[in-house]
Amino acid sequence: PVENKNEAAMSELVPESRQKPVVPMKPMGINANLLGYIGIDTIIEQMRKKTMKTGFDFNIMVVGQSGLGKSTLVNTLFKSQVSRKSSGWNREEKIPKTVEIKAIGHVIEEGGVKMKLTVIDTPGFGDQINNENCWEPIEKYINEQYEKFLKEEVNIARKKRIPDTRVHCCLYFISPTGHSLRPLDLEFMKHLSKVVNIIPVIAKADTMTLEEKTEFKQRVRKELEVNGIEFYPQKEFDEDLEDKTENDKIRQESMPFAVVGSDKEYQVNGKRVLGRKTPWGIIEVENLTHCEFALLRDFVIRTHLQDLKEVTHNIHYETYRAKRLNDNGGLPPMTSETEENHESNL
Repeated sequence: PVENKNEAAMSELVPESRQKPVVPMKPMGINANLLGYIGIDTIIEQMRKKTMKTGFDFNIMVVGQSGLGKSTLVNTLFKSQVSRKSSGWNREEKIPKTVEIKAIGHVIEEGGVKMKLTVIDTPGFGDQINNENCWEPIEKYINEQYEKFLKEEVNIARKKRIPDTRVHCCLYFISPTGHSLRPLDLEFMKHLSKVVNIIPVIAKADTMTLEEKTEFKQRVRKELEVNGIEFYPQKEFDEDLEDKTENDKIRQESMPFAVVGSDKEYQVNGKRVLGRKTPWGIIEVENLTHCEFALLRDFVIRTHLQDLKEVTHNIHYETYRAKRLNDNGGLPPMTSETEENHESNL
């Protein structure tokens, strides 16, 4: 009994010896006591220089029926020929019998910042008589990129910078019917919204009147809400009140973006503008009174690009990673390829 008492006393003492010192929640008057300039604020400039040297990746997927202007819109978005685009109808060209995945990579540089842009196209989606489960190859491709990143991450000798091929953003093109979403639209977004950031866009919005466009946008928002489909930016991932206020405005007013794409320039009031020429005038792509392309561009590139990458890494990839590791007892299954990698690393 004496020994038991001693053991009990020792076990009580162990946690105390490992206890961390209490850190005050709010440092009192630190700024008031600074005797001079330290230079903490230069961390932002250091990060900027580092990013400018290394550059960054951004992978965008476009999904929708053929003829909705997907390639044209992406080319307009990045003001360059970054997406595949057929120069015209080819007699030999046939509609793919199954959904294909075509990724094209480019390096874009602006203001000294390099971006490795990959555009993933999905020809054949929604073009068949029977479109049952046609989202499966797309979901498979997205998960394969997560798997590829995970395998690199669990290597013994990891690369300093793991190549990022994960899909950060999926632009889903809705046909401008003016009526409602098709069952295919709902099924695709229901399945894929759990694994990727989906941004719905109404294609070729110049085919609708202003009233039709407003009504259609409201109907699409209502249908997505009724079917429990979460598009980006997801409500549950708003970090603070400022984010919530900004994103609520986008969710309730802008989504889905009604856009027009064009990579052709025309002269309007002495200025060269991107637009579409019609018998009654020129539809200016970047003019907010004509379409919402400028809102989409600002949203994807100028305000939310980094957040798209972070939600992909911290939410979608982490969900995949946790499930994958849990299913396999903590490590992904060893394939002959990963075994060779481990041997070469050793």
